[in-house]
Amino acid sequence: MTEESNPNGRVRLDAETLAMQRVRRFTRFRITPALYRETRPVEISAWQVGGEPVPFDTAVAQEFEPIALGTPWGRPWDTVWFDVRGEVPASWPAEAVELVVDLGFVDEQPGFQAEATAYRPDGTIVKAIEPRNAWVPIAEPGPFRLLLEAAANPTIQVPYEYEPTPLGDKATAGDQPHYRLVRLEVALRDLTVWELLQDVVALEGLVATLPADTARRADIVYALERMVDVMDPDDIPGSAQRGRDALAPALAMTAPGSALHVTAVGHAHIDSAWLWPTRETVRKVARTFANVVDLLERDPEFVFAASSAQQYLWLKQSQPELFERVRAAVATGRFRPVGGMWVESDTNMPSGEALVRQFLQGKKFFLEEFGIETDEVWLPDSFGYSAALPQIARAAGARYFVTQKPSWNETNRIPYSTFHWEGIDGSRLFAHLPPAETYNSDLGGLDLARTERVFSGKGSAREVLGLFGWGDGGGGPTREMLAQAARKRDLEGSPRVSLGDPHSFFEAAEAELTSPPVWLGEMYLELHRGTLVSQQKTKRGNRHSEARLRQAELWAATAAILRGTPYPAAELQDAWRTVLLLQFHDILPGTSIAWVHQDAEASYARVAAVLEGIIDSSLAALAGDGDTVLSANAGPYAQAGVPAMAIAPAVETAAATPSADGGAFVLEDPTLRVVVDGRGAFTSIRDLVHDREVLPEGMAGGVLHLLRDTPREWDAWDINEEDQRSGRELLDPVSVGIDGDAIAVRHEFGASAIDVRVRLVEGRIDLSFDIDWHESQKLLKLVFPIDVRADRAASEIQFGHLHRAIHRNTSWDAARFETVAHRWVQVGEPGWGVAIANDVVYGHDLRTLRAPSGSPMVMARLSLLRAPRYPDPEADQGSHSFTVSLRPGGIPEAIVDGYRQSLVPRAITGSPVEALLEVSNPAIVVDAVKLAEDGSGDLVARLYEAHGNRSSGAVTTSIEWDAVEATDLLERPSESTAISAVSDRRVDLRLRPFELLTLRFRAPSRSTRHDA
Repeated sequence: MTEESNPNGRVRLDAETLAMQRVRRFTRFRITPALYRETRPVEISAWQVGGEPVPFDTAVAQEFEPIALGTPWGRPWDTVWFDVRGEVPASWPAEAVELVVDLGFVDEQPGFQAEATAYRPDGTIVKAIEPRNAWVPIAEPGPFRLLLEAAANPTIQVPYEYEPTPLGDKATAGDQPHYRLVRLEVALRDLTVWELLQDVVALEGLVATLPADTARRADIVYALERMVDVMDPDDIPGSAQRGRDALAPALAMTAPGSALHVTAVGHAHIDSAWLWPTRETVRKVARTFANVVDLLERDPEFVFAASSAQQYLWLKQSQPELFERVRAAVATGRFRPVGGMWVESDTNMPSGEALVRQFLQGKKFFLEEFGIETDEVWLPDSFGYSAALPQIARAAGARYFVTQKPSWNETNRIPYSTFHWEGIDGSRLFAHLPPAETYNSDLGGLDLARTERVFSGKGSAREVLGLFGWGDGGGGPTREMLAQAARKRDLEGSPRVSLGDPHSFFEAAEAELTSPPVWLGEMYLELHRGTLVSQQKTKRGNRHSEARLRQAELWAATAAILRGTPYPAAELQDAWRTVLLLQFHDILPGTSIAWVHQDAEASYARVAAVLEGIIDSSLAALAGDGDTVLSANAGPYAQAGVPAMAIAPAVETAAATPSADGGAFVLEDPTLRVVVDGRGAFTSIRDLVHDREVLPEGMAGGVLHLLRDTPREWDAWDINEEDQRSGRELLDPVSVGIDGDAIAVRHEFGASAIDVRVRLVEGRIDLSFDIDWHESQKLLKLVFPIDVRADRAASEIQFGHLHRAIHRNTSWDAARFETVAHRWVQVGEPGWGVAIANDVVYGHDLRTLRAPSGSPMVMARLSLLRAPRYPDPEADQGSHSFTVSLRPGGIPEAIVDGYRQSLVPRAITGSPVEALLEVSNPAIVVDAVKLAEDGSGDLVARLYEAHGNRSSGAVTTSIEWDAVEATDLLERPSESTAISAVSDRRVDLRLRPFELLTLRFRAPSRSTRHDA
């Protein structure tokens, strides 16, 4: 398109632009209104639920009242059932008769507003009604009746505004009707006009993307203008075929041999919670899957892929008849469960064992329900990908990986579309980043042009994956999208598009790319860094639940084997599935509405009650009667003289006694001397063993920084680096003094207060924080300057740790200004360093800087709290607690301190109990002990090499077993070189750096009681 100004100042447009203006107006105001040839009114009555959703049988038994079009309906989050009755003329062809609905839709993405489910009178689902899929087929002439379950889900996301809204909490959402009933009528679709419109959409999409000076674009513009010429604007139905004939030559031009091949897979990325609660996701799944089943019947080539075993379970529980239709479609291979995980989880913050259980529970469900095993990891929207994931996925039987999220990076682009992704242990997945850079494609011209432009493998490869269908809030593919796929099967100006399945795509991509490039380490998302901090109570619930699950499984397995008590497999599975659901990538990251996080906190409380009951009853069965005070140590390392995973009397350890020294306070033991001044800051942390100061000269440590936190967009998601230039240090406490064995500091600012207690225990500084937080758009960080010369830091991730550069040599380094660590970070020089551990902190930032003296140093900052306003305007308000520890030490000490923070021994009484397992090398960590999933009574232990070295050691057991074998994560025998020798009650191991190993000890020929 070109344009110029004439002497009168008016813009003069070129002929093509003028032609396309004509085409677009003709399409909008002539063709589109003619889609339905005839309509008939219907009778409508309604019943408002006035609360949480009810089953079909309950709804149809209610008194329905007549309602007219134009009537407001549906207060936020309520449900209204519409009873729709009408009659289809006998002369109308059945394939073109539809109920057409407009619930008051707004011009925003489907899935973020009102939706409905259409039921037959017998309670079976026909399909869903969505803003861009707002029709229901009526197959028979004569009278009909449909019942519509309409969800008045409020529109919370207004693109790029992120303004605080009360709509995310039922208590504040209001009670006024949110929608107006606009349209409900039975209509006869004109199939020729509809096909014409799809032709126009396909060709107009090419015009919008092809270079302006190409012959192909000119041919298409000419064809579109000829369509307008040959059609009668006063008789669109009568002239529609002439219009199609005019477009046919342009649609018949085939793509060149060099064109990319897009395997188009139907998809509906349904967030398990986000701007709606999980109870609504249950209905979103039913609506979407009903749409899909309907399309599968209409197009024999259509294939649909859906992840998340949790969502299939919801469907089975809520809509068993529809679930059976899905099961039948799965059996044909056209409805494809993918991903093999319980949900599309976050992968930054869940523990290693939690990611294991994502695959174990997901794959187990798909095998039991459908008899299939998936071989791909399907995480299109998670906020970065852990470097531990390739090994975990391979151990679960996965080979492939799909995501598009790295395309959201603010600064850098991963240079490959198809590649091998290598994890911290050397395991690899064959990975693909769909170059359309969306999981919500409509297969339109813009998405396909982007596919060709972005695909990095051009020249050496042609196979790409395209995911099409409305997602996030569900809805899925539409018949219009399938029409676009059909027209672009072989169309000049577009990649070739064929409908297919993910597995076939990966096989083709592997075959053509024999030596793919390699991406090593994490896929850090250069965006959404605030997700490591937002909604701290949800994150605390996750970390504590993971710790309780380890304890419950360990002690229940020990009690089952040693005392014959029933192993509570069902209760443990339910607890795990709840925790796994809450690790979904919009729940654990803290980016959902208030309702979701309120539900999460309640769920964590229920899980805690169940697990505490299992732990208490298991420990009581193990220790028995007696008055001897014991300590039950569930951790993988000895604590206070109690061996790992054993029950024994503890050796009492006393904290150092604080003393006053002028205006300062001192804590000292044989290894460390700590000075806290009147500002509540550390002025000295002296390593007495190495005669070395931790803090750079003239700098204070343990200082709290209160920073501005006003993201450019994506409030709960983002932390912007520029905001951290504005803030202040909290160095004016209201009190500092000695309180028992601690130095106590209290800060008050605004409406918030922080109480800090500093203790010195066995050469380790423990800081405990009790925070009453009432800030808005602020970020709280705990800061330690460290007197070391280092260019990298170690951060714990799942089953190991990751070394990251902490300088800014490259744009990649600079972009990692907020990174994830689990229980510890460590930084140091050869022979000396500092380890910082925590009980529930995920966000960290470490940077090389210069101290005031000019010497090099590292600034370590832990991100404790935020207070974003969207989508939950009350996010993080209230009480919080943290524990952070610091000690001079290396990675081995950091690992020990990290486990000590999360697995605190429990005081009980009774008789000592020997551990089931003992490991001779501290580099080999036992991360989980449980009984086998199959109820055999076999003992399963998950171990990993934690130091990043090649490590050898022996696992000895206190129990007899018939055999031991390495297994995959589903506890099936697998090949492994890790077992070097087996003898009586002993397994000798040789592990590679960060190698993950699952051992299954076959129970002796005796029955172990099992409740599931």
